[in-house]
Amino acid sequence: MLTPLLTIANCGINLGDRWLLRGADLTLHAGDRLALVGRNGAGKSSLMKLLSGHGEMDEGSLWIAPGTQIAYLPQAPEIHPGMTLRAIVTADYDADAAGLSVPTHQAEAILMKMGLDPDRLSDGLSGGEARRVSLARTLYTKPDILLLDEPTNHMDLPTIEWMEDLLRQHRGALLVVSHDRAFLRNLGTGIIWLHQGRLRRRNGHFSEFDDWSEGILAEEAVVLHKMDRRIASETKWSREGISARRKRNQGRLRELATLRSERAKSGGITQRAMRMEIGPAEGGGQIVLEGIDLSASVPASTSKTATTNGEAIRRQLLTHFNLLVRRSDRIGIVGPNGIGKSTLVRILLGLQQPDSGRVREGFGLLHAYFDQRRETLDRTLSPWTILTGGTGDTVEVAGQTKHVTAYLRDFMFDDHKMTQKISTLSGGEQNRLLLAKLFAQSHNFLVLDEPTNDLDLETLELLQEVIADYDGTVLIVSHDRDFLDRTVTALLAFEGDSRVVSHAGGYSDYLQRRVAAGTRQLGRTGNQPEGKAGRKSAKGTDASKGGAKAANRPARLTFRDQHALDRLPGEIEQLAAAIAKLEAAMADPALFTTNPEKFNRAATALATAQAKKEEKEIQWFEIAERAEALDSDKDIQS
Repeated sequence: MLTPLLTIANCGINLGDRWLLRGADLTLHAGDRLALVGRNGAGKSSLMKLLSGHGEMDEGSLWIAPGTQIAYLPQAPEIHPGMTLRAIVTADYDADAAGLSVPTHQAEAILMKMGLDPDRLSDGLSGGEARRVSLARTLYTKPDILLLDEPTNHMDLPTIEWMEDLLRQHRGALLVVSHDRAFLRNLGTGIIWLHQGRLRRRNGHFSEFDDWSEGILAEEAVVLHKMDRRIASETKWSREGISARRKRNQGRLRELATLRSERAKSGGITQRAMRMEIGPAEGGGQIVLEGIDLSASVPASTSKTATTNGEAIRRQLLTHFNLLVRRSDRIGIVGPNGIGKSTLVRILLGLQQPDSGRVREGFGLLHAYFDQRRETLDRTLSPWTILTGGTGDTVEVAGQTKHVTAYLRDFMFDDHKMTQKISTLSGGEQNRLLLAKLFAQSHNFLVLDEPTNDLDLETLELLQEVIADYDGTVLIVSHDRDFLDRTVTALLAFEGDSRVVSHAGGYSDYLQRRVAAGTRQLGRTGNQPEGKAGRKSAKGTDASKGGAKAANRPARLTFRDQHALDRLPGEIEQLAAAIAKLEAAMADPALFTTNPEKFNRAATALATAQAKKEEKEIQWFEIAERAEALDSDKDIQS
């Protein structure tokens, strides 16, 4: 048998008002690759700190084999200021047992793989960059036991896949906390489930976790139901039958008290569940938005600051990119960090201007934007103030007025944290607050830029269900492969050299095509989206294509098209006003009972008006696109 590297026995961690962990046993051997899972607040990070030597237990014992080295990646690592990143990674490991200097090229390679300059000073690192530096040090030390708390946060897909390959080669023990199901499936050989203060272990693939945990929960529910029935029966007996046999039944009363105590410890009564509701999409047309001939660039990362003609050197992110987004589209965006995903999103939402091209919004567009940097959250305010605007104590969600306390409890906020400054909240709490803020807005276009960071599996599953039930349009930037597979039906993949290629399906479909092609650049060589995520533009991407197409089309719009282009916006607005008026009339709950004939006429008129509005919107966009194409051809010819 393998010699254990670390063992905890009968471990307990007490928070004062409750036991976070009690009676826990765990042994780590070389070769273990275990996923530690549990809901937010269950105690995963506390257990990791304890195993790493950064925490203490209130009861039980911890044994570590002599000479065993442990490396720990916390969720919020502390980085010493004033040091190069290379020095941070190699600190205390830059010499061998004989005192000879150890080459630092491996540390440099790890840092560069994570997009970090080894010579950069640690001052001014962002939270995501600090995590990457800490992870680089953890991997560089090659310890006997690796303890990783959310290692995929702020990592792009190529880096995550590289990290998976590296960790599979690790010969020691690995215990990892992660919300990334694909990462856990590809890496883990066993599961540690922290549930109700207990540790349960199962060897096997992570894909078995759901069935295994649901089976345990079902068994617990049966036991608790039986216990509740027995408590009810014994309580009834104690009230009705004790007076006649008081002395004989004191033992039975003590048993009832014990039973109640055991039931309270089981946690089923006070177990809190996360809730999310987003409400229906508010109005809007069939066309959400259109990106037309978009190009965008950023300053290049280079020591030279200018070209020979004095203009700053720039790196191209988008080149003549075109996109049409229709209602109910579910689009994912993937690609390495820094390649332009967030830039594209901000351009589409009008938060940033492109170098050239433009974005045309559909009628009635209402977007709700989850920004991965959380810039819309004032860190000096409290969750209560963020949701109420500082006035009142209610918030309207899905057409219903809720007290802000009840709404924040739905998102797993303790009462005392509702009035704390946002700067004191964890990353997961800040992300849940941002989701709560977005879901309380009016919207028909949900845009999520890296929403999965710092969220636990249960919250992610709820978010997936919300997106699945949403009747509006969804655009998601994510490095979480499983999350994309469960939420989107088309992908826009940034594949380098300012190429953005569209693919039907989720990330797994994209990966299969990439593997089949034998390259990371799939199939089509253009950057024009197609299918549900968009369609090909009528404009070519070079002068020869533009000239050839121009020869087959009239030099200007017909009189009928020009007239339609001028009058259609007004007609669409009139129809939108008529639809709003009909919807308001039908919202009267007494209309159907007092005047069913009028209700039916209104319903028929509403359906007709909605169909006409959709038809005119599509007609207007098609004519407007022809006008854009003609203008483009004139520019090419000139």
